[in-house]
Amino acid sequence: MSKKQLSSPPRERRPGARGWPGYGAGSVGYVEAPAEWRGTTVQVCGLWPFAAGSGTPMVGVPLGQNLITGASLCCDPISWFQRAKLLLNPSEFVLGLPGLGKSTLVRRQALGLAGYGVLPMAFGDLKPDYVDLIRALGGQVITLGRGRGYLNVLDPGEATAAAARLTGDRRRAVIADAHGRRLNAVSALLTILRGEPPTDREETLIAAALNILDERHQADAPVMADLLQVVKDAPEQLRMIALDRGDRGRYLNATENLEASLTALCGTGRLGDMFSRPTSVPMRTDKPVVFDVSAIDDSEALLQAAALLSCWSYGFGTISAVQALADAGLAPQRHYFVIMDELWRVLRAGRGLVDRVDALTRLNRQRGVGTAMITHTMSDLLALPDEHDRMKAKGFAERAGMVIAGGLPEAEMAQLSQVVGMSSVERELLVGWSTPPAWDSALDREAKPAGQGNFLIKVGGRPGIPVKIKLTEAERDINDTNRKWAQT
Repeated sequence: MSKKQLSSPPRERRPGARGWPGYGAGSVGYVEAPAEWRGTTVQVCGLWPFAAGSGTPMVGVPLGQNLITGASLCCDPISWFQRAKLLLNPSEFVLGLPGLGKSTLVRRQALGLAGYGVLPMAFGDLKPDYVDLIRALGGQVITLGRGRGYLNVLDPGEATAAAARLTGDRRRAVIADAHGRRLNAVSALLTILRGEPPTDREETLIAAALNILDERHQADAPVMADLLQVVKDAPEQLRMIALDRGDRGRYLNATENLEASLTALCGTGRLGDMFSRPTSVPMRTDKPVVFDVSAIDDSEALLQAAALLSCWSYGFGTISAVQALADAGLAPQRHYFVIMDELWRVLRAGRGLVDRVDALTRLNRQRGVGTAMITHTMSDLLALPDEHDRMKAKGFAERAGMVIAGGLPEAEMAQLSQVVGMSSVERELLVGWSTPPAWDSALDREAKPAGQGNFLIKVGGRPGIPVKIKLTEAERDINDTNRKWAQT
């Protein structure tokens, strides 16, 4: 073969990414980004359907990086409701398997919202997940548990002081709200204790007894023993409700079960004395707050549920009273971000508790309160024994302004799709994030889970936004929930 045949043909000269190379050929050192415009479907109708979607929202707390575009994503329920007008109400429902970062996501939002002037409120922290964050923000940590702190569900809290400063309909509304919340809280504790809700007659008796207590205790808050004593005293109002018809024996028969249950709540029952004494530390409303109930052991599921529900009742009641003052121009208007973690523990504690939770959380959006409900899976809500409870529990997710889902098993997809529309790609994404971590033989330990820090944000029928959350150095210390393991 000749030397000419061995030589390759000359390559065709082509311009590079920045133009023709060489002196005077036109190559540029800086490529200017193309101009971008936005328009309505009427203005740019000829381009429909668009080849590319709009960017991720940039309103709210910087949450993470879009897994598809790499763009930054800002997201929190209050900013998306108040400023971006993307939500119908300032609430979110967060679900995902344990260990994938649900609490980390909510902590990031709470931290960012604190920077915007919104006060984070964690009403019941079982692990604890939020104590370090609230401490770092200079907030109030209220410790509850057997022998550690007490929460009196009969304490109207700020409602008494707020009612004293209000007049007319506003005053009557505050008193009525406080009365309803205390009645709801006592009924919820009885439900947890018995495993079923109190009867209609018993609830009416409790409501009447609370009115009597309000007349007797205008200078201080009554406790559970005072409520029990009113039932034992059998005043005329209660005897009329009990339909005793002048027969003391009929009254005792009608109130026997109620008397026994209230006696158990006075410190002698399985819920202990946590709800039988005056509130040990009143809640502040001008700084971040967390109720630390991590001292309650996981084996005491009923006490955990009772503690969470009582914290929610007390916390929401206090915020409602303060916001009523703000509406009347008598107090500064504040916004709150309320965190309700481990929702499933309360719902499973007894039949009818879904209604109690629903009644507690109905602080409307005009009250300036954003909420975050956190649970593991949709099965937590749909595993309730009563059909009505299951449907109402599913409504928590359906009514949420946005649903944020982490890694979930395949079996969850059908149930989740009933709440928010999910494409096949989105379902595969969530299932892929639930893959268990691989064993790292080099370091002799498990690698991080595949879906750790990954979440899909769904708002109505819009396509989901996949986001990756990475902690900053400043956040690592307040997000170290395994500190006790590291010390051993």
